[in-house]
Amino acid sequence: MTGSLCAMTPSVSYAQWPDIREAKAIAEEGFIYGLPIVMNYAVMYEYAVDRNSGQFKAPFNQIKNEARVFTYRDTSIVTPNSDTPYSFLWMDLRAEPMVLSVPAVEKGRYYAVQLEDGNTYNYGYIGSRSTGAEPGDYMVVGPDWNGATPPSIKKVFRSTTQFSVAGYRTQLFGPDDMSNVEKVQAGYKAQPLSGYLKESTTAAAPTVDFPKIDKELVKKNFFEYLDFSLQFAPATPEETDIRAKLARIGVGPGKSFNFRDLPIAHKLEIGLGMKDGEEKVDKYLESGFKNINGWKVGSMFGDQAFFNGDWLKRAAGAKGGIYGNDAVEAVYPMTKALANGEVLDASKHKYTVTFAAGQYPPVEAFWSVTMYDGKSQLLIENPINRYLINSPMLSGMKKNVDGSLTLHIQKESPGADSQANWLPAPNGPIYLVMRLYWPKTEFPSILPAGSGTWQPPAIVASQ
Repeated sequence: MTGSLCAMTPSVSYAQWPDIREAKAIAEEGFIYGLPIVMNYAVMYEYAVDRNSGQFKAPFNQIKNEARVFTYRDTSIVTPNSDTPYSFLWMDLRAEPMVLSVPAVEKGRYYAVQLEDGNTYNYGYIGSRSTGAEPGDYMVVGPDWNGATPPSIKKVFRSTTQFSVAGYRTQLFGPDDMSNVEKVQAGYKAQPLSGYLKESTTAAAPTVDFPKIDKELVKKNFFEYLDFSLQFAPATPEETDIRAKLARIGVGPGKSFNFRDLPIAHKLEIGLGMKDGEEKVDKYLESGFKNINGWKVGSMFGDQAFFNGDWLKRAAGAKGGIYGNDAVEAVYPMTKALANGEVLDASKHKYTVTFAAGQYPPVEAFWSVTMYDGKSQLLIENPINRYLINSPMLSGMKKNVDGSLTLHIQKESPGADSQANWLPAPNGPIYLVMRLYWPKTEFPSILPAGSGTWQPPAIVASQ
């Protein structure tokens, strides 16, 4: 009995503990590295694990179609898209691959299936831009899978983590179009490879005891959640260095003691390191984009090669709006301020933004401008239940004499004459995000993001 107790004490690892300054530096870098991983875990927990979360979608390996767009009641994901009804599929790839089947989708209707893993890498796309409008079967495999590919599979996508998400976006042309969206969604199928091949299988992954997570728990236990998540994420080559550092403070595979065994002085320094890390992420988010007429334009989303170990860029992208698309799929000009840097605040001003005649955002699919609360980055409750203005709404909007289009961004209605052009704002700071789905590549184009030939128009304070 005495021997087993001794084996559990961390005394043998005292010599391996970094000094306080080094622990702080590791915590800072580790926080930046781990932020997207922990944010993703929090969403996965609410959507696929905790049936009582209020945001639960479906168990692993089952598609949940949403026959609606997101509203202010949806709070799990910051800066949510309210343009396209979502379908969600959280995949457990430990036992075997999943086969995702899509139906034929009419060419005028944009849809995209974004494949994103626990590292927040976009490792593949199925949809209008990437694979076309035809039906097809696609296979998603885990990091260690090396089996055969059935000849009927059009493409294989490999996740770097054992849990992964497929986010489906299906274009909605208007409220009366929802039944058509539902028909497309009904054609989305997901099944384990054995089911697709109609083979019996005894393969089953071990049950996982997923730790409860919420915003408060993340603040207290950030590194415990990172530690938990890393067991499902085999290290990629660019992670060797940061994984070795994290192991020195008791985080991740290869650790020699538990993080919670650290002396209190170390834990305090680690808290300070996390704080400094978060400040770096916020600063990068402010400066990592090109400022064009007050809009931040750039791209912080992509695959493993896109990030290439740039953990700060990856963290800033997740904090700015986790699960963003690659720039070729969508570009997101965003702003919380005027071109002169003055914070957008609808309790103090009314605002307008005007698209010159023939100078709408250049896209193959559609574009939108969405309103969020400037503090929470969530959609806001408003009297007309309008969260965005998008290109399918153009026919019902009022144009100016010269053919230009002005959007009214304010908390009160601009009056019956301009109501169709009104984007309701909160009584306080606001956050605006433009979305350009499937941006055009020929002139004028927003690509490459941040240095393209098309530029979003400036927001103007009208009083």
